[in-house]
Amino acid sequence: MQQDLILNTYKVLGLGGLAFFVGIALTPILTHYLYKYKLWRKDARAMAPDGAPTPIFNALHKERETKAPRMGGILVWATTIILALIFWILPKIFPDELFYKLNFLSREQTWVPLGILFAGAIVGLLDDLMLVFQKGAYRGGGLTFTRRIFLITLIAALGAYWFYFKLGKDFVFIPGLGDFHLGIYFIPFFILVMWAVFSGGVIDGLDGLSGGVFASIFSAYAGIAFFQNQINLAAFASVIVGSILAFLWFNIPPARFYMSETGIMALTTALTVVAFLTNAIFVLPIIALPLVLESLSVIIQLGSKRFFGRKIFLVAPIHHHFEAIGWPAEKVVMRFWVLSIVFAILGMIVHLVSVL
Repeated sequence: MQQDLILNTYKVLGLGGLAFFVGIALTPILTHYLYKYKLWRKDARAMAPDGAPTPIFNALHKERETKAPRMGGILVWATTIILALIFWILPKIFPDELFYKLNFLSREQTWVPLGILFAGAIVGLLDDLMLVFQKGAYRGGGLTFTRRIFLITLIAALGAYWFYFKLGKDFVFIPGLGDFHLGIYFIPFFILVMWAVFSGGVIDGLDGLSGGVFASIFSAYAGIAFFQNQINLAAFASVIVGSILAFLWFNIPPARFYMSETGIMALTTALTVVAFLTNAIFVLPIIALPLVLESLSVIIQLGSKRFFGRKIFLVAPIHHHFEAIGWPAEKVVMRFWVLSIVFAILGMIVHLVSVL
C-alpha cells in the first residue's frame, strides 16, 4: 500500500516536472514559427472586452498587442498531448513495468478530458488564425460570439454525452449533502457549467495572469484527484500544470507570446471535464474564484450600462479596471496569483473534508 502511494506520487509529480522541461524545450521551435509568420494582431483593439470603445483600454494595450504573437497556448496543450501519446506508446514498444505505470491514458479518467482539451484547442486555434489574418467579421477578425458559443456548446454536448451514456454518470456531489441525481438534466447542466467556465476566459489579458491562475486551479484538481485515487486524472492535471509553468517561464513580462484563444479554450473546456470527473463541481467557484470575478465583472458592467446607462468599472474585466486606476500590470498579476493560490487550497480542503 505504501509502495503504491510512493509510486503514484512519483508518477504525478514526475510527469508534471517532465512536462515543464518538455515545454521549455519546445518553446524555441514554437516561437520560431510564431515570429516567422508574424502571428500577432495587426491592429490594436479599439474596444474593451465589455464591448465599449474606450481610449483607456486602447492606451493600456496598444503597444503590447501588436508586438507579441498569439497562440502561445499551443505550448500547453501540445506538450500535454505529446506526453500522453509518448507514455501510451512506450509500453507497447518496451513492455516494462515502469512504462506501464507512467501511462496515464485511461477510458474512465483521461480519454474525455484529453479529447475535450484538443477540441477546445482546435476551435481556439481557428479563432486565433482568423484574427491574425484578419478574417471574419468579429471586431477585426476571428469567430463571432455566436459561433464561439455554438462550437463550445457542441464540445460540451459531446462531453455530456460521454459522461451520461458511456460512463453512466448522471449525478453531482454537493459538499455536506452527498450525491444529487439529475437524470437526463445532467446534460444541460454540464453544458451550462462549460459555458460559465469558458466565460471566465476573459482573464487572459495581462502577461502571466491567466497562466498563473490556471496553474493554481489545475494544481488543486490534481490534488483532489490524487487523494481520491484517480491517479491517471491527477497525472493529467499535473502535466497541464507543468506545461503551464513552461509557458509562464516565457510569459513573464515582457511576454514572448500570449496564450490567446487556443490556450484559453483548451484549458476552460478541459477544466470543466476534470471538475465533473472528480465530483468537485460545486467547489469549482471557490477553486476558480478569479475566473468567477472576471466573468461577473463583465456581466455587471454590461448590465449596468444597459439598464442604468453608466459603468461600474472604468474598464471590464476587472483586471483592466485595476490597471486603469493606476496599478502596475505586475501588481495586478501577482495579487491575482496570490488570490488564486489561496482559494484553490481552500476549495480543495472543502471538497476533501466532505468526501474523505
